[in-house]
Amino acid sequence: MRIVKFCLAIALMIALVSAWKQPDEPMPTGPYALQYPASFGGRFTIPANNPLTQEGVYLGRLLFYEPRLSKTNTISCGSCHQQNRAFTDGRALSIGVSGKPTSRNSMSLANLLWVRQFFWDGRAASLEDQVRVPLTHTDEMGMAPEEAAKALQQTGFYPALFRRVFGSDTITDARISKAIAQFERTLISANSRYDQYQQGHYTLTEAEQNGLHLFSSAPAPERGIRGGNCAHCHGGLKLVQELFHNNGLDQVAPDAGRQTITGLGLDHGRFRVPTLRNIALTAPYMHDGRLATLEAVIDHYSDHIQSSPSLSRELMADSDKPTGFHFTTKEKSDLLAFLPLLTDSSFVTNPQFSDPNNLKRTAVKPHHSTN
Repeated sequence: MRIVKFCLAIALMIALVSAWKQPDEPMPTGPYALQYPASFGGRFTIPANNPLTQEGVYLGRLLFYEPRLSKTNTISCGSCHQQNRAFTDGRALSIGVSGKPTSRNSMSLANLLWVRQFFWDGRAASLEDQVRVPLTHTDEMGMAPEEAAKALQQTGFYPALFRRVFGSDTITDARISKAIAQFERTLISANSRYDQYQQGHYTLTEAEQNGLHLFSSAPAPERGIRGGNCAHCHGGLKLVQELFHNNGLDQVAPDAGRQTITGLGLDHGRFRVPTLRNIALTAPYMHDGRLATLEAVIDHYSDHIQSSPSLSRELMADSDKPTGFHFTTKEKSDLLAFLPLLTDSSFVTNPQFSDPNNLKRTAVKPHHSTN
């Protein structure tokens, strides 16, 4: 009976393996031409040892959605960065292979090409470094680097793809990271109604115009100017600045944030400013996902900013006034009318960024490298 069960198990494994096939689509080749508005600027760095190629981006996309890079073969980068949510996951804290929640909220991956410090605390200086962290973290994908490489090496088609990209069919964790980083650099969002407005192709409603004014203006009560000063941190056409701020969530922050990297007391409770592109799709909000809705976010900046020694200067009130922007009901409504204009529908439906798992790729038999 045990022999029969063993044989049945082997037969089932063979059936499952044979059900997976290499993608039917041909692998593109040649340099990858990035498409982005000139207004975004060319201030970005692509490492000399990891130039963008069509084949590299193609491989990176496959790996981004590859569950065999996780300890349980159930979690991929795409599990916590879902395209229809602008590459977030809809959870306050993500759940990985351990079943435990992560310590911070999953950030959107839009326009990482222009980012220089990654994660909420800015601990990684490149996308290649960023990729390695979730792959190996025990509460995320939980796979030792050499084990992830070994798992792909055993497949019938990944070694050939790595040869096309890197000139060798030997799979390493560094090459896995490079390929995923190439794909992530192509995740460019630049076609929202806000972009169309900037180009003269969309006319704002009165509420949207009022919301934009509040978003862009710093308050100046002495001149009768109302504003939320949002653009100070989320300004420019990319709607983000490379800054770290304490935005007044706590008087004593339970997560030290940027301070864990710099060791500076003034960085306590400071976190990287996320982009507001596609913000209507990326709830819940803040580094720990504590605010469930955009209404809650606006209420926070209106009436619930907490004072602390490291509170960012832009959020500090005059000494004789309580902290916060104290929006009226109409101002809150106007801001809520404006923020959905930042949604880029083409970004969250672009097939070049989508999960290719429906193409059924995976192992056929173990592969023995010749290198």
